[in-house]
Amino acid sequence: MGFLVVTVAVMLLVLFTFYSGVRLVPQGYKWVVQRLGKYHRTLPPGLNFIIPFVDTVAYKVTTKDIVLDIPSQEVITRDNAVIIANAVAYINILSPEKAVYGVEDYRIAIQTLVQTTLRSIVGEMDLDDALSSRDKIKAHLKNSISDDISDWGITLKTVEIQDINPSGTMQSAMEEQAAAERARRATVTRADGDKQAAILEAEGRLEASRRDAEAQVVLAKASQRSIEMVTAAIGEKEMPVVYLLGEKYIKSLEQISKSQNGKTIVLPADLPAAVKGMMGKL
Repeated sequence: MGFLVVTVAVMLLVLFTFYSGVRLVPQGYKWVVQRLGKYHRTLPPGLNFIIPFVDTVAYKVTTKDIVLDIPSQEVITRDNAVIIANAVAYINILSPEKAVYGVEDYRIAIQTLVQTTLRSIVGEMDLDDALSSRDKIKAHLKNSISDDISDWGITLKTVEIQDINPSGTMQSAMEEQAAAERARRATVTRADGDKQAAILEAEGRLEASRRDAEAQVVLAKASQRSIEMVTAAIGEKEMPVVYLLGEKYIKSLEQISKSQNGKTIVLPADLPAAVKGMMGKL
């Protein structure tokens, strides 16, 4: 009975020992094995064997792409504007032993490295350039940190700038500046419109005066011509002259009577005598 118990115990110990030495590493992972506290080797995906009680799996590292979120942070541009920027990095671990032994925590290390590098890049740019140069910042950021994290056995596949916006106070200041600029442009446009209107009005008055002067010249010539024709027609006869002057006289009285200021019209009883009086014949 005692022999049987010992035999079963030995068999269980052998099975446990054998089981402790078998490691099935899933696809997409690599396991880092330490022997007596020191790095020994890295187990690839599949069936692997280690020495029980001597070798231990210290780290289980994924070899799949890791999406690493870079928290938002305030960044000061070259022209002292404050903007809020965050990013996301896609990394892949090529050498698990370097990733776990090369740095205390590669996730925090990469996040910190991306943040400091991003501050450095944006700090050399003006606000307008920073807001409109995402691709430039992205390329510069990737080139700057790829070499640093390669020492940790990690490759940076890409890094994307998610948000890069002015801070709340900066955005308010920009909105006020934009509103002031729009108001200035509206004032300039209104002043230009008034200037053009005044110029057009002055040109209109000038053209009207020019045409009035030309009309006066034409009327004067016509009057001269009519006087010459009448003089040639009447010769030494005064009655036609009296008739013409009387006609002008009557028309003048009609215009006076139509005027709002004319209240009373007095006509001479002897109109021909009045006309002759104007001619100095009486």
